[in-house]
Amino acid sequence: MSFIDDLRNLDRNNVGGWPTSVKGFFTGLLVVVIIFFGWYLYVSDQQDDLERYRRQEVQLKQEFAKKQAKAANLVALRKQLDSMQDMLRQLLRQLPSKTEMPQLLVDISQTALAAGLQVDLFQPGPEAPKEFYAEKPIQIRMAGTYHQFGTFISGVASLPRVVILTMHNVSLSPQRAAAKGADPVPGGVLVLQGTVKTYRYLDEDETAKQAAKGKSRRGRK
Repeated sequence: MSFIDDLRNLDRNNVGGWPTSVKGFFTGLLVVVIIFFGWYLYVSDQQDDLERYRRQEVQLKQEFAKKQAKAANLVALRKQLDSMQDMLRQLLRQLPSKTEMPQLLVDISQTALAAGLQVDLFQPGPEAPKEFYAEKPIQIRMAGTYHQFGTFISGVASLPRVVILTMHNVSLSPQRAAAKGADPVPGGVLVLQGTVKTYRYLDEDETAKQAAKGKSRRGRK
């Protein structure tokens, strides 16, 4: 009797009496089904993970290539940074020094008076040291014409030392009579008031102190 005939004559109620060849066939088929579902449920997930890891590998290789290129240029970038810092220090040294600052403030005030401005307030405040320089705020209130203010600015630019004046909360408006809501004073007189800042460079000792303070603040973070 052939294997096909054995399959046709199987007694479903007497599995134990099936021929050995049929039992072996169904056993093998069951093993194949188990392997298939095992692959489908487990191996397919592993393949998805593998594909994800492959994409991550490509991304990491790209990031590595970028960082490697930066690392290769690190020495050149450091030299460029050192050169820029040296240039900055040279430019800052064109600013007034600590000993020159008092005379500079006098020169600025005198320049305003020489330009014909009415100086109602010229009050320097405490210095604020930065990394390489210190800024000096000055409260001012001056009155004059456009021409006089232009002469003042030109005069400050002509001082022996490089003078930088930056405006902070400064307003320029027509001067009015003492009465509230009065019309502007004739003659085109303007009032400049607010805070300006001028700057000086720090000497080596002061720069070292600022650097030490910076390291101390970073260490506390």
